Amino acid sequence: MLHVPALPGSPRNQLNFEEIFNWVIRDADTLVEGGVDGLLVENFGDVPFYPHQVPPHTVAFLTALAFTVRQRHRLPLGVNVLRNDGRSAMAIAAAVQADFVRVNILTGARLTDQGILEGNAHEITRDRLLLRAQVAILADVAVKHSAALADRPLEEEIEDTIHRGLADGIIITGPATGKAAPLEWLERAKKAAGQTPVFVGSGVNEGNVAKFLAVADGVIIGTYLKEAGVCHAPVALERVQRLRLAARGS
Repeated sequence: MLHVPALPGSPRNQLNFEEIFNWVIRDADTLVEGGVDGLLVENFGDVPFYPHQVPPHTVAFLTALAFTVRQRHRLPLGVNVLRNDGRSAMAIAAAVQADFVRVNILTGARLTDQGILEGNAHEITRDRLLLRAQVAILADVAVKHSAALADRPLEEEIEDTIHRGLADGIIITGPATGKAAPLEWLERAKKAAGQTPVFVGSGVNEGNVAKFLAVADGVIIGTYLKEAGVCHAPVALERVQRLRLAARGS
């Protein structure tokens, strides 16, 4: 994860854009040096998040950051625009030739701290076609920091997300940032997804990465790779290297 500090215009912004730019590039360089397989840019610092469309200036700042990361490192690159602006993420990804987007709620609806959020797969997939973007859509199912509006089996949610939302990959998370998903959820998700890749999206660390990679197709890691495991801190090279070694042991 490339957790972008609070951007200009968001309530917790303290850094000018040059300082933010340098922060993100430093984190990207550290992650790549540590041996990660891909990078995911996200406006993590912009709490409280807009529930749907973010302002134009947020898109502009994220595009500038993602473009520079794309030019500097040729690893797979993704974009996530919180809280659920998949259309802006797709536009940024198309502009910078990123490889994928992450969408927290692609289909259905969830109760979140931003209120009830509804998926808009119908718009995101059409934007992708319009832009002729070779961009995969990775979609969370039962995403962290949210609750279901009605009881529904995880398997049904996954099947709809893949077959009706046209997701190219599924992400399974725990209840919150830095908290792991139960292994049972992952096993059920992998079975329900069939040939569609399944990723773990929260709570991965040196102690559990091998266990998750024995089932999942990949993991998305943010908090654990930061200095002292603090999510708003810079990335720590030693933690990246340790986790990479643990992952290879899987």
